[in-house]
Amino acid sequence: MTETGGYSRGTPGYRRLTLAMLFAGFSTFSLLYSAQPLLPLFASEFHLSAEAASLAISLATGPLAVAIVVAGMLSDKLGRRPLMVGAMFGAGLLTMLTGLAPGWDALLALRFLTGIALAGMPAVAMAYVSEEIEPRSVGPAMGLYIAGSGIGGMAGRLGVSLITELVDWRWGLIGVGLAGLAMAEGFRRLAPRSRRFVAQEVHPSAVIAAGGGLFRDRAMPLLYAEAFLLMGVFVTIYNYVGFRLLAPPFGLSHAAIGAIFLLYLLGSVSSTWFGHLAEKRGRRLIFWIPTAMLLVGVALTASTWLALVVAGIGIVTIGFFGAHSIASSWVGRRARASRGQAAAFYLFFYYLGSSVLGSAGGFAWTGWGWGGVALYCGVLTVLALAIAAKLSTIPPLPLPEVTPPRAMGTD
Repeated sequence: MTETGGYSRGTPGYRRLTLAMLFAGFSTFSLLYSAQPLLPLFASEFHLSAEAASLAISLATGPLAVAIVVAGMLSDKLGRRPLMVGAMFGAGLLTMLTGLAPGWDALLALRFLTGIALAGMPAVAMAYVSEEIEPRSVGPAMGLYIAGSGIGGMAGRLGVSLITELVDWRWGLIGVGLAGLAMAEGFRRLAPRSRRFVAQEVHPSAVIAAGGGLFRDRAMPLLYAEAFLLMGVFVTIYNYVGFRLLAPPFGLSHAAIGAIFLLYLLGSVSSTWFGHLAEKRGRRLIFWIPTAMLLVGVALTASTWLALVVAGIGIVTIGFFGAHSIASSWVGRRARASRGQAAAFYLFFYYLGSSVLGSAGGFAWTGWGWGGVALYCGVLTVLALAIAAKLSTIPPLPLPEVTPPRAMGTD
């Protein structure tokens, strides 16, 4: 622990907490997006259009976006760790049940409930890290959490694809659900109890006032807009690339398409690397770089040469995870007292982008093919670059004053 009461890099508490957050990130993204490589199969089996099949993703991320705001407020009163543990166990169980769904409507209902269950993880995780780790170590710690998200997103999608190829998609989802339950138990054992959490009474007037303060900040609304746009681009690319690669001239198998998700390893590396770089050189200076990489990657996916398409998806993955790592730690650093609500608003827009912009990309695919998807994502990324330029002109807030640590066991 440091004199501010937060865990610093190299301490046993820091190592336990960051490993627990690695498990948390793994679980959240593997459970939330495990259905993504199955969208072409859903479209075929249930006789759906691409945009209708994408509801298996959007009906999880949409309610997650809304429920995150509520979860963030509850965590300000009840504590971070208990909500995260419950969210991970609940989402793992619901994903297992999704593999047993008797029809499309039941599958969507279970995905909806999975999104609500997962709301207790992402926003609360950001607040937990920002509170329990000393300020200068927050960026690398969030980078490791997002690295876990990348590994989980890859493992969940790849695992489902491989099991689907060998057996069927139902066993794929059951397998991912079991892995989620194992990650939940690992998190429960490793995550330290809060030392610096201070319970706050949740009154509507106080919530509105705190929210108003966040949106009056010069940087916060821009960071929320970035979350919406960048996540929309990322999910759109991964939602519909399976449809493209199954069709001529590529004609890949489901297992081969699942292997595309190995590119998530690049995202895990880039999130950590950009987190360290932003801490060293400054977020305002670095943030535009991964955002520009996203635009380059989108352009490459428009190629008809498979190697360039794969390279483009890899660059999109590197750029997205790098930008998200910087933006999420920026929110936690800038929010100060209202970290729970600040993180909740950030992730509200993040998952709203996944739900709304991700499904809207299906209309681009249906109407104009991959050229329409690439143009749609390119426009969104150009808007994100313009916002990044604006963010670079906003000065950082001064470091908070030193405060004594709280006693252990407050949640």
